[in-house]
Amino acid sequence: MSFEVGTIAIGSDHRAREIVDALAAHLELQGWVVHKRYGGNADSVDYPCIADEVAKEITSGNAVCGVLICGSGIGMSMAANKTDGIRAALVHEPVAAEMSRKHNDANVLCMAADGPLDSDYNTILDTWLTTDFEGGRHQRRVSLMR
Repeated sequence: MSFEVGTIAIGSDHRAREIVDALAAHLELQGWVVHKRYGGNADSVDYPCIADEVAKEITSGNAVCGVLICGSGIGMSMAANKTDGIRAALVHEPVAAEMSRKHNDANVLCMAADGPLDSDYNTILDTWLTTDFEGGRHQRRVSLMR
């Protein structure tokens, strides 16, 4: 099932605050309640702390899903995946966003602030949020992830 409009947690390191603010505005126009996490006005933010905050919002039920952005997206995805129940997928384009939902039931979308240069964050996010998990043989595989 795709995500029903509700509360979404979005976080970033210091490199992606403007992207988070733009995504939040885009989501709020669609009716989402957005919880932003990006470390205030600090010049440098420890991304594992932000990833942990977003992951805890999801596992506690305070958010239905999450988005994390750092320079490459790699650190955020690695940090988020340390939390039981989180399936964070690093995605650079809409097809990967779709597949992360269809086959992997990703509940956290991770993206890179530093590229690819033609990243359309809104399209990637919209694709991800509206794609259904197929279940079936994929559910068996998702259940094997620990």
